Amino acid sequence: MIWTRCPNTGPGRPAAGRWQRTATRAGPAHGQCRQRGADGHERGSGTVLAAGLSLVVMMAMAVMLLLAQSAVLASRAAAAADLAALAGADALRGITTGEPCTVAAEVAARHAATVLSCSEGSGQTIEVRTELGERPLLGAATGRARAGPPP
Repeated sequence: MIWTRCPNTGPGRPAAGRWQRTATRAGPAHGQCRQRGADGHERGSGTVLAAGLSLVVMMAMAVMLLLAQSAVLASRAAAAADLAALAGADALRGITTGEPCTVAAEVAARHAATVLSCSEGSGQTIEVRTELGERPLLGAATGRARAGPPP
């Protein structure tokens, strides 16, 4: 293997004047010198950079979707707790019939939630904690509500 210089093939040609291994003493023929990038070793790095950047963008989108799903489920759990607490407070005050915590559990079940705790407070108030039946990747969605006459 012999080292020969690429012929000076014109201004602006990246291969002009560089050394290259060849099999013969005559050197490479005109136009046979390898074309390289500005620093000689960066060919194809843009593809790798674009692939890495697209992977980062896809991961960011996946995280945003998970956070959006968690926000929606937390809102649904809070709504179920609000409605269950209002129904339980109505039962506690005698507006509707039934045991307050049983009524709250029935209303929560209609909204795909389960009652974690139900407690009657002073002044005809009721506090309800609910959890949705769906389990997202980021944990269970819970809601808490208090209902009754104003303090």
